[in-house]
This record gives sequence, structure tokens and C-alpha cells, in this order.
Amino acid sequence: MNQLDRAIFDPRFKENEMAGVEKLTALKVGRIAKPGKYSDGNGLYLQVTKTLVKSWIFRYVRGKDEHYMGIGPIHEVSLAEAREEARKARLLLRDGIDPLMRKAEVLAKAKAIAASNKTFKECMEAYIESHKESWRNEKHQKQWEKTLLDYVCPHFGKMQVRLINTPLVMEALKPIWKTKTETASRVRERIERVLSWATIQGYREGENPARWRGHLQELLPKPSKLKQVKHHPSLSYMQMGDFYRLLTLQKGIAARALQFTILTASRTGEVIFAKWEEFDLEAGLWVIPKERMKANREHRVPLVRDALVILERMKNLDSVWVFPGAKEGKPMSNMAMSNVLERMQREDITVHGFRSTFRTWAAEQTQYPKELPEMALAHKVGTEVEEAYRRTDLFERRCALMKDWAGWCKVVRSKGDLAQRVEGLEAIPPNPAVPAPTPDLSESVQGEKNSPPNRSTPIPTPIRDEDLVACDGTM
Repeated sequence: MNQLDRAIFDPRFKENEMAGVEKLTALKVGRIAKPGKYSDGNGLYLQVTKTLVKSWIFRYVRGKDEHYMGIGPIHEVSLAEAREEARKARLLLRDGIDPLMRKAEVLAKAKAIAASNKTFKECMEAYIESHKESWRNEKHQKQWEKTLLDYVCPHFGKMQVRLINTPLVMEALKPIWKTKTETASRVRERIERVLSWATIQGYREGENPARWRGHLQELLPKPSKLKQVKHHPSLSYMQMGDFYRLLTLQKGIAARALQFTILTASRTGEVIFAKWEEFDLEAGLWVIPKERMKANREHRVPLVRDALVILERMKNLDSVWVFPGAKEGKPMSNMAMSNVLERMQREDITVHGFRSTFRTWAAEQTQYPKELPEMALAHKVGTEVEEAYRRTDLFERRCALMKDWAGWCKVVRSKGDLAQRVEGLEAIPPNPAVPAPTPDLSESVQGEKNSPPNRSTPIPTPIRDEDLVACDGTM
């Protein structure tokens, strides 16, 4: 074995015993001003670039290939330190390890450690960014971000995500669990999802400290036990005729919008943001685009005759919005229909509650299968597999359902109550509207012409003839 081989493979070999080893000095290194490579011996070189930048490199050969490994610039690594790094590289070569491969492994490990030091807030922002396209609207994204910023980040937003544990999660949830139960439940779920994302990304390891089943459920009371779900106050379907007739006496666009909302069993937002381009009046059809639907799915709504008459009255008020607001070019306020209820002295019910009225009526007064009213309300019906295989929205059958609902709304069933309600509203003058043109439709929608008999006819209600007062449909 020659001296160079001994210098590479034998760590006990004294480098200063070999001729030409440690040829450089600190003074010489500082004075060199010509580009090139200057050997110190045993594979260590001073490299000087064309711009006179100086750095240390280690040269070695594995097999037939020559390799150069950077050690560092001279202003960071001294001559003595460079010699020590070269010695370590020679030891690796002696053990059959490629110094460059080992260096790459060390750097990768350092990067992994740095990555695992991501904070909860950084992971939260990355999670929101990667999921926002799948969320319904910008409002949902803002709710996600705001709840975590308000209730979580003050506790461990700046903490490394790999260090977050159960006590920290409890620290964030406990202050709001009993006072803001619904919000707290959503916050817990959002913490869990962010931490799950961080685990999959490799930023943390172990069980998710925000998981509910088999974990936090043993530490926190069940949300449903703390706070009963508050449903939107709704009107009894037996009082629908009374209310609807009084509603026809109300003046203004908002009152017509509320009638339309009731007849279509729609949500407030679906009605106030309705555009003319969504309607086919000749076909008696309203197609709400998926962007405006809660389930992010297009919804077809059959329009009964009374709904079409309302639309005819709204024509020429605005070229875009069906129910325009007070400001030109703007839709109606989301409080406008609620204000109608307040004006009618019916603060005990809500606009959204009429959807519940419709659903209860369909369940108790008709023989329609439960899927029909659920689809009319644009609710999810069945499992995801059933949804995937369903190829129809049962539009024709829903036409019959909505026709029966409109008929129910136009019959007053409590004359005494009607007299009382009207007496309380004597100050409200009747609507002096110009007679509205009636669409050329025999019943509710064009598709109902010559339709086969409905086998799901409503269950007859035992009401005496003298108690029935048919609404005349005056608007």
C-alpha cells in the first residue's frame, strides 16, 4: 500500500509523515489570488473561482469515477476544520461509504426536522389553501379561518404542530365548550382535520389529540347533551290557509317573494338571488345553478300556476333580479321577507320555517313517498351509492306534489282565527295591484297537462264544508 492509499484508508497514518501533505498554510491561503485548485494533500483542495471566491473541496475516486465534495467557504471553514472534514470523509471511504451520499442523507434529515417544525397556523393556512376549491363559497372559507384564528391560534397557533397534544387541545376547547357548544364542536373537528393533514404530510406523528371517538368524548360532555338543537320556528300546516290569505293582502315585492318562497319550498337565499336567466316560464321550470345551492348540486323546481302569476307581476322591474331590492341593480335584502312577518305581527315564525311546514304537511297529510318532499327541499336522499345510481330527480312527480301544496295553502280552515287576524291588520290596506296576466297553463305547470292520475293522492282531511273558505288568489 502506497502512502496515498494509507492516507485514505488508514486513520492511524500520520499525515505529516507523508511528503506533500499539509502544503497550505493560513497565510498562503489568504495570499492566493489566482483562479485554480491548490492541493493541501490527502484529497483536500483550496478552490479559487474566476471571481476569486475561495472554498474547500475534497477530491476522491470511487470505482472509475472522480468526485468532488464541497466542504465550505474559507470565511466559514478554517484550514484546520477543512482538514478535519477531509479526514472524516476518508474514514467513510475506508468503511465503504460514499461521503457525498452520507452528506445528502444528513441534509435530507435536517430538512425533515425543519419541516416537522411547522407551526399549527402554517398547517392551518396550507390546509385551507388546499381545500378551498372544494368548499361551497368564500363565506365557508372565512368561517373556517376565523374560528381557528379566534379560538385556537391564541393557544397554540405558533407552536410546532408535532408538539400539540391533548392538554393543549383541551385548553382551546374548554372555555367555549359549554357556552358556545355548536361553535366549539366545529372548532374541534377543524383542529382534528388540520392535525390529520399535518400527520399525512409528515409534520407530526402519533394519534390525533383532537379526535372525538374513544378520546375527547371521555373528557368532554356530548354536545347534544349540553344544548338542544334549536329548529327554525315554523307555522302549523293547519294554519297555512289563514296565513297565506293574509299574506296576499300585504303590499310590496318582499310579500310576493315570501309567497313565492312558500309555494316553491325554497330557501331564502335561493329566492332573493334568483335571476331571470334561471327561469323557463313556458315550461313552468326554475333551474337553480349548483353554485347557489347548499348541496352544491343543480336543483330543478316545478312552478305551480300561482308561482307563475307572481313571476309575471315581477316582470319589467329589473332585467337581472326577479325580486329586486331598494337599490337599483341589487337583489332584495335577506331581511326583507322577515320584515314582512314582523309587519304581520308574526315574530313567532321564520321564513325558513315554512320549509318545515311543507315537510310536515307532506308527511302527515299526503301519501307521497318520503323521497319526494325531501327532493323538493333539495335535501340529500339516501346513501352516496344510492345517489350515484339515481338518474332522475322525479320532476314530474314533484310537479303533482307542489300542485297539492299550493292547493292546501289556498284553503282557510279556521274562520274564527281568520277574523281575529284580519281585525288586527285593519290598518293595512289591500293591495291595489293591477290585474296580472295569467300564463296559458291549465293547472300548475305545462307538464301537468293530460298527466296520468296521481296515485299518491293526499289523505282527505275531515273538515266540515262550512269551515272551508277558498282563497281567491288575489295578490
